[in-house]
Amino acid sequence: MSCGQPKWFDAGNDPAVRAVPRLLLIKSAIEPKARDGYEKKVESMQSLSACFHTGQRVYVAGSSNEPRGLLARLATLDLPADLEFIQFPLPGLNTTDFTALNETASITTFFMSATLAKAADPRRVHFLPMQMRAVFDYLSAGVDVCLLQAAFDRDGVLRMGPNVDFNAAVLDCAKTVIVEINRGFVAPAGGLVIDPDRIDYAFESSLPLPEMASPKLDDVSLKIGERVAGLIRDGDCLQTGIGAIPAAILGQLTDKNDLGLHGGLLDGGGQALIQLGNVTGQRKAIDPGQHVTGMALGDHAFFNWLSEAPDVVFRGANYTHDVNVIRQLTQFVSINSAVEVDLFGQVNAEVAGGKQISGTGGSVDFMRAAKASKGGRSIVAMTATARGGSVSRIVSKVEMVTALRTDVDIVVTEFGVAHMKALNHRDRVKAMIALAAPDFRAALSAKGAV
Repeated sequence: MSCGQPKWFDAGNDPAVRAVPRLLLIKSAIEPKARDGYEKKVESMQSLSACFHTGQRVYVAGSSNEPRGLLARLATLDLPADLEFIQFPLPGLNTTDFTALNETASITTFFMSATLAKAADPRRVHFLPMQMRAVFDYLSAGVDVCLLQAAFDRDGVLRMGPNVDFNAAVLDCAKTVIVEINRGFVAPAGGLVIDPDRIDYAFESSLPLPEMASPKLDDVSLKIGERVAGLIRDGDCLQTGIGAIPAAILGQLTDKNDLGLHGGLLDGGGQALIQLGNVTGQRKAIDPGQHVTGMALGDHAFFNWLSEAPDVVFRGANYTHDVNVIRQLTQFVSINSAVEVDLFGQVNAEVAGGKQISGTGGSVDFMRAAKASKGGRSIVAMTATARGGSVSRIVSKVEMVTALRTDVDIVVTEFGVAHMKALNHRDRVKAMIALAAPDFRAALSAKGAV
């Protein structure tokens, strides 16, 4: 290990972030009969900065499981030069500007955010277009240091918090593993267990998990939700994203039976369907009765529910986003959104006005996996316009191709449903124009003549 033998951090006088001996962490996470071998003297205190060396690659967990106490401490340190931080941030939750840590620190990101767009030095922000399944393998190839967050569950088992997309990848290869043990929440009952022996340095905090409020649903999102809900059959296994439209879809599935969940995200909409009994997972060929996710987003009550829900199982992107896993699930339905879709059915989910505003994410992983699933479907659901109706999101040609025209089976807007899978090139144009807002159809017809 690059930082030497296990020691403990001195967090100074920060009331939210205080030191914890790694030895005590091990003892609290191991059955009493196995503790005797760990009762040895803890060596002298070690500062966090000693774990970093010039030119290292440092992975930082993101989304709802970002080690915020560690990052707060990191911002106060005199760090070595040329550190490359790596993170898959979630806009709105992860707001660290890594380029501000010193004059040479850089950030490699798979998803852009407002924070990164306004970084202290944008030249040191490096966007890497990569789908989530590939990100897992990319990180498996090697990082020097990883910063993760864990907590104890209700039985005293040490588990990762509510996002584990890439944790297994970096735990397999990182030379130094630093974990923030957060006493401010109870770990999900189905969270990923971490072996205390794999932890080189532990850092204790008591911080609440960042909450994400439920989206507000307007008439347009409800109409789109109604149209998509009409495409869902009993026994379908669903994957959805973040936002008003996914929430509107999930909220209108209460007449469905034996649905399953397998994807990258679980939120309050999925929780409600589980509790109502619409989602049971009983028809899933793999993981029957389990609701598989890589990330969870919600409020305090939602996270408390997760701590008592062992049937919500957290898995890495090498499982949640893997086509060879998902192809075993019949009737897998991928539901994602887009910035724009063109008359050919190509999808742009990441660029607007010439600027990278998000990333490729996991949508294409799921779209292609849906095609490998017997009875599976890939759905793109979005509003027909943006900017108060002044801009059409159905366009003659997308600004950036995130998903190919062959990846998408169905496109839905408030104006209708287009079943694209078996349409020829001329019929595709007609179907897409019909999904546009009426004010834009004439111009699209002129541009789309084939």
